[in-house]
Amino acid sequence: MRATIWGCRGSLATPGERTVRYGGNTSSVELRSASGRLVILDAGTGIRSLGLSLRELPDRIDLLLTHLHLDHVEGLGFFAPLFAPDLPITIWGPPQDGSSLAERIAGYLSPPFFPRRFEELPSKIEFVELGEETWQLDGLAVTSGRVTHPGTTLGYRIEEEGRAFTYIPDNELGLKADSGAELAAGADLLFHDAQYTPDEYGSRVGWGHSSIDDVATYLDAMKPDRAVMFHHDPAHSDDFLESMRSTLEEHTGTGVDLAAEQASYEV
Repeated sequence: MRATIWGCRGSLATPGERTVRYGGNTSSVELRSASGRLVILDAGTGIRSLGLSLRELPDRIDLLLTHLHLDHVEGLGFFAPLFAPDLPITIWGPPQDGSSLAERIAGYLSPPFFPRRFEELPSKIEFVELGEETWQLDGLAVTSGRVTHPGTTLGYRIEEEGRAFTYIPDNELGLKADSGAELAAGADLLFHDAQYTPDEYGSRVGWGHSSIDDVATYLDAMKPDRAVMFHHDPAHSDDFLESMRSTLEEHTGTGVDLAAEQASYEV
């Protein structure tokens, strides 16, 4: 399987540059199975570019949502396949307090937040609410698990032919040091929240994101083959992110990358 990043949350351009090397759009990752099955993780603004990149529509699409904070769903209404007549799209995600996952998404994709009513969309959308479970998607074994973030938030582990990819974009290790361990342990590739420096985290406890010192400890315990720092802070420039990566690499034996749009990883 191959994972391609289309959004990993914003970062600032370094002074004098017009583009960013890391970040830009909010969270969305494309996963392709060996059979070509398209699985998408989150629907931040990056999902728009993902949709436009599709040379031809797949037979179906599975969208796995970690949670419903706007930076993870705000691109959904701009995802071109949503407007493809009769295209089957399954949206998987956590249950919501006071209403269903379907009701929350339908409310977002309807006036006054969206110009069309949800029921007018021509694609065939169905919803599946998830807890902590494992199921099969065309040769992929998908496991969902709760992680530490405000509201009900999931991480995912996706396995194929003995290889594992784990996606935990929002997770506060400072409140629960082993949060998501059942998903992350021994993964071949781990995308994990690494938003703050230790100094920044001191004034942001409870916001739902991790400090790189806690991430270093986590990586040493989980032992993934490769880790990717995800969910960049919009206040961080490319140069600052690179300094964070250098600090993290000094404190862990795991190879670490910075999430960058259109970066692709074979798992």
